[in-house]
Amino acid sequence: MRRKLFAAVLAVVAATAALTACSSNDDPNVLAVGTEGTYSPFSYQDGGSLTGYDVEVIKAVGDKLGRKVKFVQTPWDAIFAGLESKRFDLVANQVTVNPDRAQKYSLSQPYTTSEGVIVTKTDNAGIHALTDLSGKTCAQSVTSNWNKVAEGAGCKVEGVEGFVQAIQLLKNGRVDATVNDTLAVGEYTKKTNDATVHVAGKTGETSKQAFAARKDSQALTDQINTALDQLRGDGTLAKISEKYFGTDVSK
Repeated sequence: MRRKLFAAVLAVVAATAALTACSSNDDPNVLAVGTEGTYSPFSYQDGGSLTGYDVEVIKAVGDKLGRKVKFVQTPWDAIFAGLESKRFDLVANQVTVNPDRAQKYSLSQPYTTSEGVIVTKTDNAGIHALTDLSGKTCAQSVTSNWNKVAEGAGCKVEGVEGFVQAIQLLKNGRVDATVNDTLAVGEYTKKTNDATVHVAGKTGETSKQAFAARKDSQALTDQINTALDQLRGDGTLAKISEKYFGTDVSK
């Protein structure tokens, strides 16, 4: 009886270990990528499938590396914690390059260049520039680069999970503005024709976005950079960019 019980316990332990092993990314042929899946046009759901500019670019990189890309959808404010805890190998979600991130992570060369804009309700005539945000309230993802821009302008931040929620708080009158990427704002306007919000001004900053890996993954970053060079050279990056934005934002 004891031998049977002991054998049963061993079987449970072995099964648990097997599940744990399967959940880790030990397969060198698989590139596990963290992304939001809620940030159009970069990473979002369309007809039940994950798509977007970042999704297509990293898939193209995976093809160059000969690795299958496995996406792990993660809220933005938890995405770097997921990277550090090794839930995935890489973040593909418009990671803006800045000194803090360059110190903490291994960043690829940029694959997107854009600028920041300030979005308000259309009937708000008091905000036109960053200086007008002082003392106002902004809806921002608290770990985003745009959050730092808003805070630096003196805006009180209302934390949100993403751009869609920020727009909703703005429309409901709970915040005065949100600062975000001009490409994301342009996509929202194009898809919704929402005339109740508009771009009130520009931040005056150009940002560059890259893929982020852990600091101990420089070899992976080097491979990604080589792949990005190849994708620029053969016109793939420009083609993907034109598909989503009508222009080449990968330069």
